[in-house]
Amino acid sequence: MSKLRVGLVGCGRISDIYLKNLANFKEVSVTACASLDINETRLKAEQYNIAKIFSVEEIMADPDIDCILNLTIPAAHAEITLQALNNGKHVYSEKPFVTQLKDGLAILEKAREKSLTVGNAPDTFLGGRWQTCRKLIDEGIIGRPIGVTAFVGTHGVERHHPNPDFYYHKGGGPLLDLGPYYLTAMVFLLGPIVAVNGMGSSAFSERMIENGPRYGEKIDVEVDTHSQSMLVFENGALGSMTISFDIWDSEMPRFEIYGEEGTICIADPDPVHGANIFEGDVLFRTKEMSRWSHQPRPTDRGEWRVADNLFGYNFNARGLGLLDMACGLVEGRTPRASAELSFHVSEIMEAISNSCKTGKQEKVKSRCDRPEPLPFIFP
Repeated sequence: MSKLRVGLVGCGRISDIYLKNLANFKEVSVTACASLDINETRLKAEQYNIAKIFSVEEIMADPDIDCILNLTIPAAHAEITLQALNNGKHVYSEKPFVTQLKDGLAILEKAREKSLTVGNAPDTFLGGRWQTCRKLIDEGIIGRPIGVTAFVGTHGVERHHPNPDFYYHKGGGPLLDLGPYYLTAMVFLLGPIVAVNGMGSSAFSERMIENGPRYGEKIDVEVDTHSQSMLVFENGALGSMTISFDIWDSEMPRFEIYGEEGTICIADPDPVHGANIFEGDVLFRTKEMSRWSHQPRPTDRGEWRVADNLFGYNFNARGLGLLDMACGLVEGRTPRASAELSFHVSEIMEAISNSCKTGKQEKVKSRCDRPEPLPFIFP
């Protein structure tokens, strides 16, 4: 298999983990990089032995690049992706797919017109933890799924991010920032979502940067920073999701799936790390293990059991979705972290936001295929 030749656009903080991982994937080669800051671009190229330093226009025009890795800020995702497609490049982009749904439709249409492939983060659902969850569901360990809940209680990013402005301005907020991880995991495990109800609020009108050279600077808050939603799945399951930048502490589990025969639980102590990491224990209880069971009491009654994880990528494997896309281009299949999946998640988030304004249930029109699980040995 020949390597997919990749040009990186956007050399900020998130690019480091991508470049570290992609250096170990023999199916992918990052051959050039570009950003608005030439000094940042040069430093990244030197650090990761990237051969070519380009402007954005030059990297788009380079005939030796097959695919653009789009790691720009969310507000620029659609513009860069469409520019790459118009220049005949495949694209893999960071999340969110788009900040406006009309841009997502334009990307899907342009990709079809040009016969090009678009993939999109998050790819955390390809990690060993989430593949293990899918295996438990597919094997019927908890029976027919009837519900799911996700909880992400944080107090924002200004304590650790030196330039957190875009998290609190239009196109930002916890729903767009963290929602893609949790909603993508839900769709991977349970299938598409058909309707939502949403509520949102903002407890603080401004935030203070608490680190770096801008310490003490205030940021105006333009978006909801506390989001709650109810989700209706096509298969009849119901879901709930709370995602917040306004919560100091919580003991809530990060993610649970309820079935007719049992429960799967992701119970990280960290307030964020439920669906946005690749690794971690998957706990489950069947009805026989439940404290509510009327059957003879087993020795493990009331105990959570740790599921066997037989899959790879139990580390911060960002870029795994691009690797799967590279393999899919050779095999003639749609990538698991596909544009269609990301568009569906984007429409879900827009529907939640609209419901916050209308106070009514919003329908989700798009559908996507439930991504296939990874094989035990991949690629």
